[in-house]
Amino acid sequence: MQERNGKVQFSVICEEGRGERIHKKENEEEKEFEKLRKLLVEGLEANILKEKVLEAMLRVPRHKFVPEYEKRAAYVDRPLEIGHGQTISAPHMVAIMCEILELSEGHKVLEIGAGSGYNAAVMGELVGKSGHVYTVERIESLVNFAKMNLKKTGYENVTVIHEDGSMGYSNFAPYDRIAVTCAAPYIPEPLLEQLKPGGIMVIPVGSYTQELFRVKKDIKGHIHKNRKGGVIFVPLIGKYGFRKS
Repeated sequence: MQERNGKVQFSVICEEGRGERIHKKENEEEKEFEKLRKLLVEGLEANILKEKVLEAMLRVPRHKFVPEYEKRAAYVDRPLEIGHGQTISAPHMVAIMCEILELSEGHKVLEIGAGSGYNAAVMGELVGKSGHVYTVERIESLVNFAKMNLKKTGYENVTVIHEDGSMGYSNFAPYDRIAVTCAAPYIPEPLLEQLKPGGIMVIPVGSYTQELFRVKKDIKGHIHKNRKGGVIFVPLIGKYGFRKS
């Protein structure tokens, strides 16, 4: 009996030691990712004027919003694959879109194209606990992926919805801000309708060549559009987008 107890005790000690090693490795990995994230954000400072956008980027762990095989590239300033022919935008593009939107505490935001949930998390940081981000995704497995990522990183002010994003999401309209993370053939009418007077939308438009637009609806409901430069995004698929090939 004593020998068996000894084996059990030895096994428990080994398991505890293994757990400590894993925990230590995870801590070291998180510290390394934190350093890389800081370097990435420092690299964005030349083009991003709003300090609060940079601070939000610094708080969101991008490596927790990508597949395991992309983790090591999480803090390289480029788009990353997330499956199903979809990507998450390069960090500089996320920052630019957030800056164009002029997000503030308490804003209600509609995002079209949840992807992995990363962009929504950054916007969630900017609108705070009194604001909310509703992000719509057409691919069910990505809906689940985004929900999982947002839950494990603690973003309770973001709701992921499985719907055709080209139609917006009228349940919670009108929205203070609308962010579209996929390129549309034209600005979908439902999105213009769901934008609150005084609200701002950012949307890439085009097929082979695309341009990013800032869309402002004034208090009388008139629409004002400004071009913000050439971009490359995956297409918006849906009733008011491109047809699925």
